[in-house]
Amino acid sequence: MKRFIACLLCISLLSAFMPISAAALENDAEAVVPIEVPQLHINTVNGNGLSLQKEDGYTDASFSADGGEEEKIVVKVRGNSTAMTAKKSFTFKFDKKKDLFGMGKGKKWVLLANPFDPTLLRNYVAFDFAQELGLSYTSEQKIVELWLDGKFRGCYTLMEPVQAGKDRVNIDVEGNSDFMLEYERLRTDEGTTYINIGGLRFGISEPDEPDDEQVAYITETMQRLTDLINSGDRDAIESAVDISSFAKFYLLNEFIKTNDFNFSSVFFYYKNGKFYAGPPWDYDLSMGNVNKDFSSNSASAFRTDGMQINDKLFYKKLCSYDWFMLEVRREYARHSDYISRIYPDGGLIDSLADSYSEVFNRNYTTAGWSIRYLINVMMQPLPTYDENLAYLKNWCAERDAWLSKELDVSSLLYLIGDSDGSGVIDVNDVTAVQSVLAEALADDDGSIALRGGVTGQKLNISDATAIQKYLADIQTPYQIGQTGVK
Repeated sequence: MKRFIACLLCISLLSAFMPISAAALENDAEAVVPIEVPQLHINTVNGNGLSLQKEDGYTDASFSADGGEEEKIVVKVRGNSTAMTAKKSFTFKFDKKKDLFGMGKGKKWVLLANPFDPTLLRNYVAFDFAQELGLSYTSEQKIVELWLDGKFRGCYTLMEPVQAGKDRVNIDVEGNSDFMLEYERLRTDEGTTYINIGGLRFGISEPDEPDDEQVAYITETMQRLTDLINSGDRDAIESAVDISSFAKFYLLNEFIKTNDFNFSSVFFYYKNGKFYAGPPWDYDLSMGNVNKDFSSNSASAFRTDGMQINDKLFYKKLCSYDWFMLEVRREYARHSDYISRIYPDGGLIDSLADSYSEVFNRNYTTAGWSIRYLINVMMQPLPTYDENLAYLKNWCAERDAWLSKELDVSSLLYLIGDSDGSGVIDVNDVTAVQSVLAEALADDDGSIALRGGVTGQKLNISDATAIQKYLADIQTPYQIGQTGVK
């Protein structure tokens, strides 16, 4: 979406810097130990880093971290609408692959400025959620501070870009084998090859420069996959599509209501004969950070109720299949505890805001960026960091409440060992298992076997014994007392 609206941007500073009177940005030494972040220095050969524009492309520079040895790099401005801001994002490349801060080896790295997110946290929270979901090849991330040609530029997020590589998206892009695509509704980048499949337009991300034979192979493969997804044949779909990744990717984007999802920065890859959703990318315009008056899509993304992703791309068909939505519901249930810890006081968002309080404070004071920076597709920032943080937390809390109810997540949860379904584990659960085994009690719907089958095998006397040990505080290797998902 940000790319789509680049020509429409009317970027403005609504006000000069406004002081941050936020508890989240005030360090409490007794409660929080601030995290010391890497200090990155990039110095361009021509000393023109502060005036670089996207059209300038790569320029020669040097890179160092935390006062270490300088290394040669090339650096360029990245993004589209973000490239038009004063606080620019960057891509930089080393001559040889380099492992930065344990994030894996790669030549190319990204510095995200997050200029559209006054909390500086939406991308971080989204990628943390993606890691929790287990979405393969989710980019590693690290909050850093940047100096460009000796000028302090504030808080950035250092990330792995979405690209092929052993420590990136590990696919074989040689010949007619694996590939990666980025959905692009309208934008055209020079040097990128685009294909149209069933009304959907994709840029070929990998191979980087596909030949005619590779383009034909990718086009044919994508048409076959699209036809399969549209067919409704579950067995055929599951044989060619990794349903787990598609369910996780859907849940991520549906929970945070990704505003850009129907426009750009949406990736899919094909590996070893199977089609996968992801890796995730670009979430600063999510979690309610959108202008509800900009478009009907933005109006929907702004709200905490309603579905956002289920009528877009491949999900228009997949979400019409009950078996796919059941997998989405199960993913939600499996990660419901994590989701419920994102937004409460003292939860993930608060923890990040507290831990990086000094870094965020320097971004809005020493570096001089305004917390009220605005483009027309984003929500008008609130006056203080505190208010913007509270809005983010409240939005996530309301979204969790609505979506978990809409997907009826609670009906999929049960207490492992609670054989009789009473909500507590006691001797009656042992009796229930024994009664089923002795055929003195019917288990027509299999619920007793599900809840009481704590050993993971077919219901047997070992399950009753394990529950007895649990009640006697004798340690067992089983997850008795924990939450299970049907």
